[in-house]
Amino acid sequence: MNQLYAPSSFYRLQFHAGFTFAHAVELVPYLRDMGISHVYTSPILAARPGSTHGYDIVDHQSLNPELGGRDGFDALSRTLTEANMGLVMDIVPNHMGIGRSDNQWWLDVLEWGRSSRFIHFFDIEWFPQTQGIHDQVLLPVLGDLYGAVLERGELCLRFDAQAGSFSIWYYEHRFPVCPSTYHRILAPCLEFAGEEIAGHPEIRAAFTESKRLRSSPRSGTRRKALRTRGETFKGTLARLASELPDIRRALEHAEQLFAPQNPDGHGLERLHKLLERQHYRPAFWRVAGHEINYRRFFQINDLAGLRVEEPEVFAAAHGLIRELVAAGQVHGLRIDHIDGLYDPAGYLDRLQKLVKPHAETLGFPPGRFPVYVEKILEEHETLRGHWPVHGTTGYDALSEINAVLVDSDGLTTLRSLFESREGPESADAHAEGVRAKRQIMDQELASELEVLATETTRLLKRDPATRDFSRGEIRQALREIVSRFPVYRTYVGPKGPFAEDIRDLDWALGLARRARAVSHPRLFDVLESLLKATWQKRADGRPRADVLRLARKFQQFTGPAMAKGMEDTTFYRVLPLVAMNEVGMGPNRRVSTKGDFHQQMQRRAANWSKAMVSTATHDTKRSEDVRTRIAVLSELPRAWAERVERWQTLNRRARRESPSGVLPSSRDEYLFYQSLVGVWPLTGLGPDLPSQALLHALGERLRDYMIKSAREAKISTSWLNPDDDYEQALIDFTTQVLDPTPVATPFLRDVQEFVTQVATPGVCNAVTQMILRLTMPGVPDNYQGTELWDDSLVDPDNRRPVDFTQRWNWLREFQSQATDDHRGDFVASLMQTWYDGRIKHYTQWRLLTLRRTHPELFLRGSYIPLEISGTRANNILAFARVLGRQAVIVALPRHCAELCAQNGGFPLAETWSATTITLSAALPKPNRAGRWRDRFTDRPLSFADGILNATELFAELPWAVAILELENARPRIR
Repeated sequence: MNQLYAPSSFYRLQFHAGFTFAHAVELVPYLRDMGISHVYTSPILAARPGSTHGYDIVDHQSLNPELGGRDGFDALSRTLTEANMGLVMDIVPNHMGIGRSDNQWWLDVLEWGRSSRFIHFFDIEWFPQTQGIHDQVLLPVLGDLYGAVLERGELCLRFDAQAGSFSIWYYEHRFPVCPSTYHRILAPCLEFAGEEIAGHPEIRAAFTESKRLRSSPRSGTRRKALRTRGETFKGTLARLASELPDIRRALEHAEQLFAPQNPDGHGLERLHKLLERQHYRPAFWRVAGHEINYRRFFQINDLAGLRVEEPEVFAAAHGLIRELVAAGQVHGLRIDHIDGLYDPAGYLDRLQKLVKPHAETLGFPPGRFPVYVEKILEEHETLRGHWPVHGTTGYDALSEINAVLVDSDGLTTLRSLFESREGPESADAHAEGVRAKRQIMDQELASELEVLATETTRLLKRDPATRDFSRGEIRQALREIVSRFPVYRTYVGPKGPFAEDIRDLDWALGLARRARAVSHPRLFDVLESLLKATWQKRADGRPRADVLRLARKFQQFTGPAMAKGMEDTTFYRVLPLVAMNEVGMGPNRRVSTKGDFHQQMQRRAANWSKAMVSTATHDTKRSEDVRTRIAVLSELPRAWAERVERWQTLNRRARRESPSGVLPSSRDEYLFYQSLVGVWPLTGLGPDLPSQALLHALGERLRDYMIKSAREAKISTSWLNPDDDYEQALIDFTTQVLDPTPVATPFLRDVQEFVTQVATPGVCNAVTQMILRLTMPGVPDNYQGTELWDDSLVDPDNRRPVDFTQRWNWLREFQSQATDDHRGDFVASLMQTWYDGRIKHYTQWRLLTLRRTHPELFLRGSYIPLEISGTRANNILAFARVLGRQAVIVALPRHCAELCAQNGGFPLAETWSATTITLSAALPKPNRAGRWRDRFTDRPLSFADGILNATELFAELPWAVAILELENARPRIR
């Protein structure tokens, strides 16, 4: 097998106009020397100009020109090949960027409506229940009410002489005019031009043809014929405009004739009537939640859902991807938002079939091309075993790691403290999640629920037994079921539901029934059979096509409701410990014991040994290091509560009274304090406060974060209805408490004192987390820049530029200074200046290079828990990875706040007295010339009767990875 199709590690790069393929080319030698096997790209197909993330693709058939286009990508591919490295590409099959003037598929749909060649590319409900939208797609892009925008002249009709076409422009948004309505434009234009021009034979013929285009064909054949004639007519106009300057001027004068200020006073009326006859309806952006009639990515209006379940759409969206795979330039794919697809399993099968013809030539097993799905698993959920994928993108691994670092008893105390602050049940994320999902369905996703209710009603009205159920009751019942849904989605398919689907549907239906949301309980029985696709099954026992379609549409809806209701609402409301409020986790997630963690890892080794392991991504709510520092609060709940009480007293001056209460809210203030502790700069832990410039930069970042957080919570302000007064109070509060004036200094000094107390146990957590990512079953994903301490919050804060020059310089230092004879001394010097992040960088380098030289040990090796005995047994997490005669032992600290306080710094040596690690009999025995050696210090380790003393193991570092060196093994890794 070609090792390029067996990644041992990933390095995620975020591409945009400021970081291109050329920048990545320069970075390849650094990544190679770090031990990275694969560059892992953000989406690199042609996205909207200026995109900072690439998920708003507008052309699936070309590479992004802002990144360097095909030539730039080919150069990066050659450089990676020379470095013996591969590339994994993030692709976005669920949706496309629309609006503006750059998506030709979407513009064609706007121009031709149901006559468009691309009509089946998008999920559009052409005949919704909404009054005023018939055979049209709603375009919620206007910044004000339609009438106001029209009267101000912000909608402008323009003629494109080169294309022979008319479009209505709203700033950067282009709305193509359908040629079947061109006669409405040509008539006043020719009247303005005068009889001499209008009487020209070719002009007369063109005007006559424009009137012949006035039809609304019903059959597909006639629609195609109309479109052909319309395209021909545009060609005629382009030729006439080129050959006859007078007619070009007349057509360009349409902008004046259809403007409110036209002297005849009919411009606005003309423009409105023209718009009313198009295949779209421009609308105020705020109406989208209730009236939009195309499937979106969540509630984002300018990302429209693609129907990749259609073979032609799949082929068009994956042609270039297939080409890059066939050329050996792409060695794996990350699938964005798999749960948004109509048929995820079918899509994944089709994707493997797409690349299967190249398997033998390229050197990967047929049907096992590396594919990783962005899938968020709930606590009781596992990835579907029949999917042809290597695994998820790693949020489940993040959850498993985080859960073993949080103190269970302390978390319980923090939840009680939060409820004492915010009221009974305020820490109950399940109950809050139900309320939040209902709110989302009533506001941001109301139109999607309406479409689902309409389709369900249409289906039930056909049967005498179910026709009496009203649309209103059906909508209410669906709303209740979705609000109680325990997972992002189910996967009912052509063979009906799987056992997991039945389990989760039964859970939601049971709770919905108890809520008594509808008058006739029989409705829930009917909906159960519909959502399980068992209603009126075919003779062969399989679901009816229309029933399966409805079940799948329901499944496409539950994911956005869960994401927006939980991740983007509840996670900003339920705040006992925000280290728990992470993608893939949640405030109510259970904290793991060491035994739980070991069981999870053994299942991972058995089932998903090639899945990604992530602790930071472009989507995480806070960086890996911020999260692990905040997790320390679970070890110090009482001390934390005392600090918060003190800080609230010190900062009373920064809050203000209003008719609605004290601003900002105590909930937001509590989030602010946790976030401040998490991002307080490590360079500000000396006797002096951080510099004014540093505090100012910190304040700006936290102001932006707090505004975003408050809007996501949707309590005091929101994205839909921002409360300027509340947001200003939040800005003022943040500014005042971080302003290094004599009034604020006591608060700042107290924060600094507390951060000093939690920083070292936070660092222990952070390094434990990183080493777990690099050694546990799976393939580690290293997010750009996280080699050093990362204080990022949610996007866009986590997309700040990375100083790769600094990282490369330090890697060169490691390579030159960390020789075998002096490695221990060098590591000691790194620990002396741990706050600069080099110790994290060095640790990552040593483990990535170990993975690069021992890939099979980490990809196929078994996971063996190691027994810990003694007074500090609960504070050590230890295991071994074993493959034949290859073995590595990992021993890591956890719950270190007390140990760090006792030691006055990191827990070393005697801190671990009377604590031992017993080696498993399953580990290979060193031969006479073999030994165990610490990977970081190069120090040999001795075992007496298979027992290692923790005092020796942690003599120089509070974490250890030991590699077994055998007499006949490969040369030692430097």
